[in-house]
Amino acid sequence: MRKIIIVATAIMLAFTATSCGNRNAKNNSSQTVAEASTAMEVDDLLATAETIIDQEIEVEAICTHLCSHGATKMFLMGSDDSKTIRVEAAKLGAFNQKCANSIVKVKGIVREERIDEAYLQQWEQMAAAGGDEHGDGESGCDTEKAARGETGNTVAERIADFRTKIAARNEAEGKAYLSFYFIEALSYEIIEG
Repeated sequence: MRKIIIVATAIMLAFTATSCGNRNAKNNSSQTVAEASTAMEVDDLLATAETIIDQEIEVEAICTHLCSHGATKMFLMGSDDSKTIRVEAAKLGAFNQKCANSIVKVKGIVREERIDEAYLQQWEQMAAAGGDEHGDGESGCDTEKAARGETGNTVAERIADFRTKIAARNEAEGKAYLSFYFIEALSYEIIEG
């Protein structure tokens, strides 16, 4: 009888130890998943961008487009195609072509690009001289235009559209410029492709 009690106690202790070990393993794996998912989503990044300018962040999203002029820009999409953020390769030089249509995690610095009257005048001068550095003809890159909410198809229409939006913002907020946010990449990795 004493042997049976000892064996039963040993089995119970082994079961309890295994059970606790599994519980700890589950807790540890939950922590690992929670720690691994510290990357922001594009929607949240865009919603808070004004408050995190010049701060280092990490964002994870699907890359919907790479700039065809050397893959120096990548566009990450949020919950829909109206929520897109541009990522500049900066010191990295260029992004791997495999990023396109893949989930990518980017570590970088949030930057603000301001479009004001001086910017628009400089753009007009550059266009008059025959140079518009990005996009497919004077209509520009469709992905970048969508990210900035542009509606014009020619340089003149795009500039006029910006002037209208600047005037509306100045009237509503007292700010004579538009703010567009982007990420200056420090590193990136393809998570799933």
